[in-house]
Amino acid sequence: MPAELDWPSAAQVCKLQRVTQRKGRETVEVEYAITSVPRGRADAAELLSWWRGHWGIENQLHWVRDATFGEDRSRIRTGHAPEILAALRNATISVLRLQNVTNVAAALRHYAHRVTDLLKVVGILKH
Repeated sequence: MPAELDWPSAAQVCKLQRVTQRKGRETVEVEYAITSVPRGRADAAELLSWWRGHWGIENQLHWVRDATFGEDRSRIRTGHAPEILAALRNATISVLRLQNVTNVAAALRHYAHRVTDLLKVVGILKH
C-alpha cells in the first residue's frame, strides 16, 4: 500500500476502467475503490466479482425503489415510517421478482387495475 494513502485500514486500492459505446461514441469510465481486505483474501478477480455484485443489488433493488416508487422524493422521514415503507417496497419487489417480473413499474400498473389478481398471486385469495 502506498505510504501516501492516508486511509485507516486500507489494504488495497482498486481501479475499474470500462470502455463503452454510447450514441456511436467511445466513452471511457474510470472508478476507484478502497478496501481493507488484504490481497491474500481477495485478488483482483474476487474484488471485481464483489464490485459487480454490489452494482447488481444497486441496479435491481435500490434503483427500482427510487425510480419506480419515488423513494428519494418521499417526505416521510420520522419515526419508523421510512423503514416500514422501505420494507414494504422491498417485499413488493421480491413478490414481483418471484413471479419472474422484469419490469416492476409495468407490473404495478397492471395490478393497479386488477387487485383481485394481485391478491391471488400473493396467496391472499384462492385461484
